[in-house]
Amino acid sequence: MNNHYDIIIIGAGPAGMSASCLASKYKVKILVLDVAISPGGQIFRAVETNQSSHKQKFGANYLNGIKLVNKFRKCSIDYQSRAKVWHLSENGEVHYLKDNKTHFVKAKHILITTGAQERPFPVTGWTLNRVMTAGAAQILLKESNLGIQNAVFVGTGPLLYLIAHQYLMMGIPIKAVIDTTPLSNYFRAIPKIVGIRGNFNEIYKGIKWIGDIKKSNTFFINRISDLRILGDEEVNAIEYQKNGQWNKIECEHVLLHQGLVPEINISLSVGCRKIWNQQQACWNIDVDKWFQSSLPCISVAGDASSISGAVAAEASGKIAALNILAKLNIITAKNRDQLAIPIQKSLKTEMSIRTFLETLFNPISRFRIPNNNDTIVCRCEEVLAGEIRESVDLGSKGPNQTKSFTRCGMGPCQGRLCGLTVAEIIADQLNCSIEEVGYYRIRPPVTPITLGELSTTKMTTPEKQANQL
Repeated sequence: MNNHYDIIIIGAGPAGMSASCLASKYKVKILVLDVAISPGGQIFRAVETNQSSHKQKFGANYLNGIKLVNKFRKCSIDYQSRAKVWHLSENGEVHYLKDNKTHFVKAKHILITTGAQERPFPVTGWTLNRVMTAGAAQILLKESNLGIQNAVFVGTGPLLYLIAHQYLMMGIPIKAVIDTTPLSNYFRAIPKIVGIRGNFNEIYKGIKWIGDIKKSNTFFINRISDLRILGDEEVNAIEYQKNGQWNKIECEHVLLHQGLVPEINISLSVGCRKIWNQQQACWNIDVDKWFQSSLPCISVAGDASSISGAVAAEASGKIAALNILAKLNIITAKNRDQLAIPIQKSLKTEMSIRTFLETLFNPISRFRIPNNNDTIVCRCEEVLAGEIRESVDLGSKGPNQTKSFTRCGMGPCQGRLCGLTVAEIIADQLNCSIEEVGYYRIRPPVTPITLGELSTTKMTTPEKQANQL
């Protein structure tokens, strides 16, 4: 049986869907592997089921996703939902898990569009029961129209305000919003407004979200200098420090968020080169203007390479698809260049706001690098910040050595929730750059898989098992 494809796309968010729609026009054989139950990614999660209800509550940007999802549904491709990629190689081989069975396929080119994840927020008490990320709360809202009542929202960034605003629009009461954005960020960000090209509406929306939150009589506090979540097994209060004074809010739920970072594990596992983005304070996958990675048959687009937002991700997916088609000799390089001109122009305009946003919402080191040695950094293995610092004192120079000393990063998440924190603690302890410290060496499987599931690997045609369009 034939298990070969021209292009395999991993992820069905804005970048993956737009790439699929463009490439499918050229009659190439495409397989899309998506871990979710339906296309849309996190930004357009469950948009098909929400399109006829709560239109004003989720926002126009969210509902715009239905157009892309509908277009994607009509594309001539193989689409597999609930498919977890656990290994891929630089020669185009992909192994994935679906329905408790593993499958093997191969492509001439792979496009990784796995999107973003929320940045770790390692403060005292962040691992207590009833503490979760704001993004997880949004998933609950989108998929089930359910919210967590009287929660305290804590952090910084547009997504925090958006989710809080969506809660209020859905009639879900909020206990408080604690904004960790420092005043110094505003002073540094204001000059960056000059470089924005036509994206002022996005700034206006953010201002409106904050204004609506304050008008709702929700307790809103900003410019705090420290915080800690209190409780034994589950949260019962949160304390924040402002102007040198500690204040307490009794609560049962805390929702944390301090920005997004690329989901890089799958790209690193295959060997793509990474670079440190100082402005975003995270690792990016090194790609060229065509979103071609350092490996010949691997491209990485959307937030999986660098945080850019849904509109930019959609454009980057199209640009990556054009380049892949040229590499496969489906179109000429000249045709690629001509077709890409308007898309690249649109992308440049969309990206013009990023410097402003990244400057304004860059989380301060206090909330990225825990001062308290008793703060858990690795949730999976329950490794403390003090243990990581002790490993550095014993000679550890990077995350991989620290992993050997402490088991930090060896749990089911494979460092996704601790990798940045560990690297920044080590760099801070050694007083060196994050580039010198590096990151975890990611090996397959990149998602947990049992020996029983592994033994089921078959070289079968995905059309035989897939939920197709």
